[in-house]
Amino acid sequence: MRIAFLMAPEGVEQIELTEPWRAVTDQGHETVLVSTEPGQIQAFDHLDKADVFPVQMVAREASAEAFDGLVLPGGVANPDLLRTDEDAVSFVRDFFDLGRPVAAICHAPWTLVEAGVVPGRTLTSWPSLRTDIENAGGTWVDEQVRVCDDGPNTLVTSRKPDDLKAFCEALLTEFAKARHEV
Repeated sequence: MRIAFLMAPEGVEQIELTEPWRAVTDQGHETVLVSTEPGQIQAFDHLDKADVFPVQMVAREASAEAFDGLVLPGGVANPDLLRTDEDAVSFVRDFFDLGRPVAAICHAPWTLVEAGVVPGRTLTSWPSLRTDIENAGGTWVDEQVRVCDDGPNTLVTSRKPDDLKAFCEALLTEFAKARHEV
């Protein structure tokens, strides 16, 4: 499987990138770091700068059809920047239009709200997004991980870094199911 990891050039919570990335690559899948700008992304450990990671593909040149799934890491600034980028929002929406699985953690559902894919879905996130999700037509729950498969694709969401183990297990399970359905 080929899995896209979408993030802005700055503001991703490093562990929310590296742990799912490791989980996906450990299963033998190809991972591709997609961003809104070429070069590299600056990750953070909460508010402190952490490592940088090379961008492999730019959102405006990426096609959801070239991937089997999408992971949206969190961090506060990362999804806030993504949701203002038309190419990033379109890229996310295309995964839903194609029925491909998507996984989002922490603040990443902000990008889902902007993409207009939240109505009728039940998801979890960092608690401060509750009102945004509900105002967008979704149902917010306070759960470690939530798998919503009542649409044409599966959406895996999680609240925070402490939930990463459950998040990674759920996204691997759902991505594998989607692979077998194809």
